[in-house]
Amino acid sequence: MNSVIITAGGTSSRFKGENKLLYELNSKPVISYSAELFNSLDYIDEIIISSNKSIFSDLEKMFAGLNKVRIIEGGLTRQQSVYNGLCACNNPDFVVIHDGARPFVTEKIIKDCLNKAYETNAAIAAVKTIDTIKIADDKNFILSTPNRNSLWNAQTPQVFKFDLIYSLHKKYCSSNFTDDSLLFEAEGLPVYIVESEYSNYKITTFDDIKAFEKT
Repeated sequence: MNSVIITAGGTSSRFKGENKLLYELNSKPVISYSAELFNSLDYIDEIIISSNKSIFSDLEKMFAGLNKVRIIEGGLTRQQSVYNGLCACNNPDFVVIHDGARPFVTEKIIKDCLNKAYETNAAIAAVKTIDTIKIADDKNFILSTPNRNSLWNAQTPQVFKFDLIYSLHKKYCSSNFTDDSLLFEAEGLPVYIVESEYSNYKITTFDDIKAFEKT
């Protein structure tokens, strides 16, 4: 059994005063892209949307016709929202964790991450870093330049064996990790990187929307 948790607990503070997940992208709310894709996949059994209270009723109306979707209340942080989602899952074998603000995920990315997680217990989507990265001190002077050949930009979906990620969330419940694979890293557990697509980006600001609408 495979469950999906879609994070929708943010406040969209950098998105011109409205919740970016409800913004209509080509006449369709941002969050509905990934939710509808997951709902259409026969190897996905349930979808838990961990929602900010302010859009809870909007999401309930939006997804009333999707039989696999349940809306639950998220937490104050992303980690708390994911943990709430894990607690709501129906004891799956694996869980897929995905950002609601990442609407352009494809079935290929999802399947690739799931298949690697079946082999390794943990797999995340990521793309190779294109830009040269600088490490700076607190006064903005460059300290070093890491070799970008070993650098990746993490994305979602991130897929984990359920009992492992659930136990780690319970253990680190007082922390504030911004990425679920960090919990595995904290325990020294391996996480496999699945090469994803640059189009699978996260909508953070209104400029991200404008960039898409110009394409």
